[in-house]
Amino acid sequence: MCHYTHLTPPEREKILFFLAQGKSITEIAYLLNRSKSTISRELRRNAAPVGQPMSYCPLTAQALYKRRREACRPHKRLENAPLHSYIQICILKYHWSPEEIVGRIQLEHSCRLVSVPTIYRAIHSGLLNPPGASAKFVLRKLRHHGKRRHKKGSEERRGKFVISHPIENRPASAANRSVRGHWEADTVVGKQGKACLVTLVDRKSRYLLSGKAMSKTAVAVNKVMCEALSGQPHLSVTPDRGKEFSKHVQLRKELKRVTFYFPAPHHPWERRTNENTNGLLREFFPKGKDITDIPEDYIQRKYHELNLRPRKCLGYKTPYEVYFSKVLHLA
Repeated sequence: MCHYTHLTPPEREKILFFLAQGKSITEIAYLLNRSKSTISRELRRNAAPVGQPMSYCPLTAQALYKRRREACRPHKRLENAPLHSYIQICILKYHWSPEEIVGRIQLEHSCRLVSVPTIYRAIHSGLLNPPGASAKFVLRKLRHHGKRRHKKGSEERRGKFVISHPIENRPASAANRSVRGHWEADTVVGKQGKACLVTLVDRKSRYLLSGKAMSKTAVAVNKVMCEALSGQPHLSVTPDRGKEFSKHVQLRKELKRVTFYFPAPHHPWERRTNENTNGLLREFFPKGKDITDIPEDYIQRKYHELNLRPRKCLGYKTPYEVYFSKVLHLA
């Protein structure tokens, strides 16, 4: 095992003292209990610049030594100011996850500038916190607020109504996500008995549509869905079995050519695209928050924000880019 230690400032001062006495490298090494090669290398690498009265200066030698030590050590990726600022903005302003940030950088720049664990370490250490912020400020901006995910054993209670088509009959283009226009639908409730959000997510692109319904009734939800899907490709809609979708037959007549497919009861994973998107929306509209007085333009801004959020399942492209077949530059 190597027990070598670097020369200290006092040792460098002694080297100067012994050199002034005319001692050789061998003698200096013996007096300092160092190897001859250590002293020789010190005098060669840390010699004073040409023009100085002394060929060796302890202060100059120590400065050169510290400069080399700084250069040889591995630098932290987030010491890069532009990269640090970009990651901070993506989390605090756009609510991107570390995985989405890394994937988007790699997609646009074809290189891995930073890793997901590096960003998480920076978050937990407070490196990304704004000046004066609390220790967990950025941590609380993450989707799950830094908490471990866990399953809740709550039983789902939903009304029953006659469905038109089971999800097993959905066309292959919906199942394999090959074309636009196959939507998954659901509602996001803020405060019980008040307004709710209606969400329509395209299975292929994960593009989010719709808006606010003033009540969680079938009539109000139908109205929002009809306005949202007008002018958009709509081949099928896969809602859950909530009673707010009980009037799907009337909506089918209004939209024309759209078919509703319903999953089995208590099978939310059959509509996981919409369930995941609703989870993202909860960052802005948490449970218990009354949505009634929230302006529609604010809701649409948040929908648009999610449509510009890179997704791992899309190769870190955004839903907007996939839905409209465009390329944006976000990184």
